[in-house]
Amino acid sequence: MKKTITRRHFLTGAAAAGGTALFAQSSVATRSKAAQYKERGAATPAELTENYRHQAAYNTLARTPVANLVLSPHWFNNSHYFWYRNAGQENTFEFILVDTELGTRKPAFDHTKLASALSRVTHSRVLSTNLPFSEIEFVPDMSAVVFTAADTRWQCNVTSYVCTLAGTSSAKVTPNGSPAEIDPSPVANLSDAASPDGKWEAEIRDYNVWIKPVHGGSDLQLTRDGTAALPYGAISWSPQSNTLICSIVDAVITKNVYMVESSPTSGTRGVLHSHEYDQPGDAMTSYTLHVLDVPHIANTRVQIDKIQLDDPQSLRWSQSGDAFLVELTDRGHQRFRIMKVDTASGRAVSVVDERSQTFINTSNNYIHYTSEAKELIYASEQDGWRHLYLYDAQTCRLKNQITHGAWVVRTVEKVDELNRTIWFKASGRIPDQDPYLVQYYRINFDGSGLVQLSDGDGDHHMQYSPDRRWAVDTYSRADMPPVHNLRRTKDGALVCPLEKSDIDPLSKSGWRPPQVYRAKGRDGTTNIWGLVFRPLHFDPDRKYPVIENIYAGPQDSFVRKNFAVEDGMQALAELGFIVVQCDGMGTRNRSKSFHDACWHNLKDAGLPDRIAWIKALAKEFPYCDTSRVGIYGTSAGGQSSTGALLFHPEFYKVAVSSCGCHDNRVDKRWWNEQWMGYPVGPWYAESSNVVHAANLRGKLLLMVGELDTNVPPESTLRVVDALIKSKKDFDLLVLPGMDHTSGGDYGERRRQDYFVRHLLHCEPPDRNIPQPPGTPVALKPIPIDQESSITFSAGAETTITFRNHTNFMVQLFWLRGDNTRASYGTIAAGDTREIQTYDGHVWLIVGPDSKDLNIFVAEDNPGIADISMPIH
Repeated sequence: MKKTITRRHFLTGAAAAGGTALFAQSSVATRSKAAQYKERGAATPAELTENYRHQAAYNTLARTPVANLVLSPHWFNNSHYFWYRNAGQENTFEFILVDTELGTRKPAFDHTKLASALSRVTHSRVLSTNLPFSEIEFVPDMSAVVFTAADTRWQCNVTSYVCTLAGTSSAKVTPNGSPAEIDPSPVANLSDAASPDGKWEAEIRDYNVWIKPVHGGSDLQLTRDGTAALPYGAISWSPQSNTLICSIVDAVITKNVYMVESSPTSGTRGVLHSHEYDQPGDAMTSYTLHVLDVPHIANTRVQIDKIQLDDPQSLRWSQSGDAFLVELTDRGHQRFRIMKVDTASGRAVSVVDERSQTFINTSNNYIHYTSEAKELIYASEQDGWRHLYLYDAQTCRLKNQITHGAWVVRTVEKVDELNRTIWFKASGRIPDQDPYLVQYYRINFDGSGLVQLSDGDGDHHMQYSPDRRWAVDTYSRADMPPVHNLRRTKDGALVCPLEKSDIDPLSKSGWRPPQVYRAKGRDGTTNIWGLVFRPLHFDPDRKYPVIENIYAGPQDSFVRKNFAVEDGMQALAELGFIVVQCDGMGTRNRSKSFHDACWHNLKDAGLPDRIAWIKALAKEFPYCDTSRVGIYGTSAGGQSSTGALLFHPEFYKVAVSSCGCHDNRVDKRWWNEQWMGYPVGPWYAESSNVVHAANLRGKLLLMVGELDTNVPPESTLRVVDALIKSKKDFDLLVLPGMDHTSGGDYGERRRQDYFVRHLLHCEPPDRNIPQPPGTPVALKPIPIDQESSITFSAGAETTITFRNHTNFMVQLFWLRGDNTRASYGTIAAGDTREIQTYDGHVWLIVGPDSKDLNIFVAEDNPGIADISMPIH
């Protein structure tokens, strides 16, 4: 391990500054050490120590509970009312009842009176701000509330406030949202043996299709041309039980990939693991569809070319059974069809036939077949944006495009065939808002009557009443805490505000959210959106290295859009970095042309957009030092972060890459052929980090789990081999026993230390110095009546040793953040018991007659909890 102040590091730093700063020894010697550190962008040891202290403080601060981050409505069956728990500060809460018709919210009952009533019947102290239950129900006439406290079910009249033992039933509430949707069109998987009428059972015998009567009789052989090389298989019955669909299967054996487990739990030898794994270009099993007419024992080949599939296809039958629909994706993902097949003739006609010069994103397909498969709704990017289209499956024609515009349909939530409406999520429709923010909509099948159900500049999540007349609309942004409103779904109108998350105590403690930042991409016109994390102890007069967190897999977009208190990027920033993340071209949820940047070109990874975005950030905020830019990522992010040093070494200087798919020919077939196409062409090599390993400049740490079942470990080791052959210096961390991973806690620490060493030019703490065990501390018992003031959190692992100094047995409970209790058994008089726990966890001691005695909160160091009589 290189120390910071060496000739090599000094010359490297001088070269990074332009190659002209070869200072005379006498000049260096006259400068102070602090000046030398500052001149080459390094942190002093004292500054680094302080940064680690800031990171520890942030990790503790980020566990501070924040009220009303989530609001969970509990709907009554008639959707006229719902209740929710309104969280306050310091772990207090109240139950709120909402009348949707009147648009009112109020306390569900008088909490003070109920607490007093419950105290009387339980002979214990009950706090009105912290009632000992988290769920309620109402009796049908709403005259009483029902709940469970201390393992007893109670009913409390909300007029007299008399609590009595409750029965076993009361007014029920349904789960949030509407009942699960049932697709009404008949579906048949090509593996069904029993006929729908229960009379026949099909089987493959001697490579051919036979059926046998369930209630006795002679077996019938339906095919005779099956062979050992090309057997029949994948059987499916029509709804009328008079037709069988099957396939002649041209099977291909999937090859294995291998891994060695170096450190098994027992034995002195490594353990060899293997599993089937298709790679790009590998041969695929194909299916030739046949229609078997059971009454006439006739065999008709379907007029479709061989279908190449990983698994047998599913079919959608017409109500009469005289036709079925089948989905076909051509290998290479440049053509997608939905075919209608006539069972009598085997003739196939296209209902949908989409072609693309680049790719069709079939990994994000959406198809809804209506009742009896008469119509289908299909999501497509054929006009340049992802929109919905309505097709007539009987005439095999497009009826109409349902949605239009320079925006994206993200998800279809519900198709209401009775009212011919579609409920869906979309993004990018509202001008001047972040185009990734999700809003909710409803539209008619014919494209008319578009209604925006949600409202507000944020990323939305709606929770519907069972009848979908009402919805709780929650929205937030990365830089704005959640807002919860009640809306009417008829027109999206606001019924009443519910809650706003209060982060004032958090903000007053020094916490702040990341900045949402946009700048132009490579073309100078397209906005690229991302997040910027600055240290909480940020000094605008300093220069900070920039570290990018990258994941550029084309299957989605990845920058967080909603609010969160804790973020690993902020924890990294606390060490003295500006940490950023953005979605460049080649990722999803923008236009088709935005997405197409990845086609045959996964090495692109949006890096030209990311570089332009970071440069724009540095121009606006000069404390961002673009001469010291690092990058890290896992999986596809591992490929991209290494690729940043290979293809853009003029900008990126340090990379940490975990479990990267460094060569798309080595990675899984379905993912890579979707974006890189088929057959495997020279563009695969052009995107390969293995092929271009000799281009390495800068500092590279490769990490890989030796048991990675997602990306074969040899993907990383082939880069290692190529780097060695190119006589390049790099670092490698193999993680024994780990699967596809960013490295866990150890990997995270090594990643942070790597950036400290090579971007701050300072040595991280010496982890090999023996650390003394934590000195146990005496935990101060908290008075029972101060329970509501306790902040619940979960930090580092620790222990508490409970010592029972009383003359009776006590019960031990862990207090969850929702005010419920988890039993951890008993401790006899005079006994001691050690519990594994976490910093910030709260423990309650209960004595005879269920009397609460002591409360203890775990700390970083091992704790000793002396149990005594109650503290008041």
